[in-house]
Amino acid sequence: MSEKPESSEGIADLRPLWRAKEQKAWYWYDWANSAYVTTIATVLFAPYLITIAERAACGFVSDDDKGLDCTADLTILGLSVAPGALPAYIVTFSTILSALLLPLLGAIADRTANKKGLLAGFAWTGAAFAALMFFCTGDNWQIGAISAIGANLCLGASITVNDAILPLISEEEERDRVSSRGWAWGYLGGGLLLLVNLGIVLGHDAIGLSTSMAVRISMLSAAVWWAAFTFIPFLKLSNHEPQHVVPESGGIIQQSFGQLWSTLKDLRNYPMALTFLFAYLFFNDGIQTVIATSSTYGEKQLGFGTSVLIATILLVQFVAFGGALLFGKLAARYGAKRVILIGLCVWMVIVTTALVVPEKQIVPFLALGVAIGIVLGGTQALARSYFSLLIPKGREAEFFSFYHAMDRGTSWFGTLTFGVVYQLTDSYRPAVFALIVFFLVGGLLLMRVDTERGIREAGNRVPSVV
Repeated sequence: MSEKPESSEGIADLRPLWRAKEQKAWYWYDWANSAYVTTIATVLFAPYLITIAERAACGFVSDDDKGLDCTADLTILGLSVAPGALPAYIVTFSTILSALLLPLLGAIADRTANKKGLLAGFAWTGAAFAALMFFCTGDNWQIGAISAIGANLCLGASITVNDAILPLISEEEERDRVSSRGWAWGYLGGGLLLLVNLGIVLGHDAIGLSTSMAVRISMLSAAVWWAAFTFIPFLKLSNHEPQHVVPESGGIIQQSFGQLWSTLKDLRNYPMALTFLFAYLFFNDGIQTVIATSSTYGEKQLGFGTSVLIATILLVQFVAFGGALLFGKLAARYGAKRVILIGLCVWMVIVTTALVVPEKQIVPFLALGVAIGIVLGGTQALARSYFSLLIPKGREAEFFSFYHAMDRGTSWFGTLTFGVVYQLTDSYRPAVFALIVFFLVGGLLLMRVDTERGIREAGNRVPSVV
């Protein structure tokens, strides 16, 4: 393992070069996991699972029988569930479970120097779950549900560790730039694989594949991509020794529970970080729910086929690459908080527009995709870097576990709201519009955050632009 260089009087300071090397390695994990987020979670999984669930509800088992004229519901644990709402309920369950587990993970990660090992372990396990989706065929929706729950749990865990590495490899002045480049790199990687999958799905007849097989191969490719590119940060990132951990007795698990309890009691000393967490909890819930349900809205409400959805999400990916970089530059000039607030206003316009986008009219649908691409990566990237300034040193993983746990703690409410509104109205339009409340409440809470005070409370250096 390479040692981090130190500066001393009379000797050139090599730390900026070291940070740049680590940052380049760190970007690759955004590149790696975005394949799953884009190809599977955003585009293919929900519509494909709905089709499988429709077959199960209606008694069809052949890939040629779609059961679209049947309106039967599934019976799960004695409850009646519409096939169209099943993916939303699966996301709801996985996010609640994730919210319960992530804080303990954060406490464990802060006590180990081998954060890159934790990152890779969760990533490879998540990729294995994602690969199981290849075997979701006929009317076997259960294997799809299990694979999605496992992959989503591992994705959340790996991202928590990955985000905790950001403050360890960048100074306060660099955070917005580094975080934005990571998001942009992720959108580029996810977009390139999606381009390949677009060719597979559109040309499935020419290469002798059914539509179902083309979708399954595309989902498998995302799992392989996620696992393969995780090797780069695993091999090239350095270990960082724990700092300022709370002294606790016992083994690593017992110590982590003790640290978690100490941090929970200490959170009141960081009121600005807490306020931002609640703001993020709401507005990120809206973003994640839009991402998770956009393909369902496009296919089931607007009548577009899988190829159009993939092409639109591909457009979003490449627009988001530029959007993330743009938001990073704007934050350097105006401060991350102001730019995030502008992004939330655009999100509110987007979900309102979803009420009136005409069916089977591709130009308005693409315009909506461009708008999403501009604000998608930028708001999330700046939220990550902004929160990193409010975290006390040595507790990066634990605070980021709260960051993701709180987002998952209400993300179940976003997807549940979407699913319930759809089931009550039988339309995805009001289900999407209902998400406006999450952006509104999140924005109002963010306006209450005193950035400079929060940075000082955490003991960090205030950047020149906040």
